[in-house]
Amino acid sequence: MNTHNIFTVYTKELRDMLRDRRTLISMIVIPTLVMPLILFAVGFIGMKVVKKARAEVPTVMLLGAADAPGVRNALAAFDEVRIVPETADWKQRVADKDVRAVVEVPAGFEATLAAGGEARIKLYHYEGELKSGMALRRLRTFFTDLRAEMVETRLTERGLPTSLVKPFEIEAQNVAPPEKVGGNAIGGFLPYMIVILCFTGAMYPAIDLTAGEKERGTMETILCSPIGRLDLVLGKFLMVLTASVGTVAITMLSGAATFMIAGSLMGGAFGGGGSGGGGGGGPLPLLNPLGLIGMVGMIVPFAVFFSALQLSIALAAKTYKEAQSYVSPLIIVVILPAVIGMLPGVELNAKLSLVPVLNLSLVSKEMVSGVFNWGYIALIFGSSCAYAAAALGLCVAMFNREDVIFRT
Repeated sequence: MNTHNIFTVYTKELRDMLRDRRTLISMIVIPTLVMPLILFAVGFIGMKVVKKARAEVPTVMLLGAADAPGVRNALAAFDEVRIVPETADWKQRVADKDVRAVVEVPAGFEATLAAGGEARIKLYHYEGELKSGMALRRLRTFFTDLRAEMVETRLTERGLPTSLVKPFEIEAQNVAPPEKVGGNAIGGFLPYMIVILCFTGAMYPAIDLTAGEKERGTMETILCSPIGRLDLVLGKFLMVLTASVGTVAITMLSGAATFMIAGSLMGGAFGGGGSGGGGGGGPLPLLNPLGLIGMVGMIVPFAVFFSALQLSIALAAKTYKEAQSYVSPLIIVVILPAVIGMLPGVELNAKLSLVPVLNLSLVSKEMVSGVFNWGYIALIFGSSCAYAAAALGLCVAMFNREDVIFRT
């Protein structure tokens, strides 16, 4: 192995890559321009939709309240909903989003309450629909307050203190540090994105440096140069690895800047809260800085693994399109473990520490939350290095096979 020869191949391929429009688009343009624009667009549209839904006064239909004038009058005076006339097709109107929610008051409701009995009010809504859900929350708040008012009135009439039914208050307070809260919020999403970027960043250079060389007829010319086969494959591998790591680095920097700008522009809009909609938003979640550094360190063997694996698979193809058909489906195999790592309740253990991609997702989620299980971290890093070494060994073996190199 000659370091000078490896560096010569690497610099040659790097210059070629920087001249290739497709590689530049996938590695630089998309991470730095397209993805931030998408994030801004999604955030802006989401902000507008939520803000509009909060500002809208939802339509509510009241059923069976003819003998409950107190409830009808109180609900009519509640300015956070708008009462519409009762119709027989109320279920269909809720499904058609013409009416956001329906309140059914049982017959003899107020008479039953006056006699000391119990009654049940039913709220019908469109589950999963944003505006119907907001109407439901407003109605729950209204009837909860109305019930408390009735209880207070009854106690007052009997000369009893209200503390009889409300002997204590409940107050919830967060004790977790901000980085743990932020890690739980987006800790699973970060490794998911990084895994995809690692894989896609290596895809086009790996295909171009193997099947692309074959299709252009330049593979034979390169092999005729006075450079050993091992030096050649390592030079190409380093180029693919550079593209993979570079894509992740550029995207992370661009994403950090995007979130900082988005937080200053959109945080206040979400934090204000509309009528009845509840507050939200606030500052962006914090992440543990040491955990972020550790996550970057854990990415390196995975970048080596993805780069070597894609280089090996693409080398088996004889055309660029054929290599794409071989490599592209692997993204599904890569995404599935990353998605599993995002699911709640999936905890890191010794067995899962040996599962590629899933182990990275789980350990990254813990590290950005400030939790460092050093035994699992060492096991994951060691196993990832072993997988990367095996993939690199396969890549070297494939380059040494004449039937693969000269496949036509």
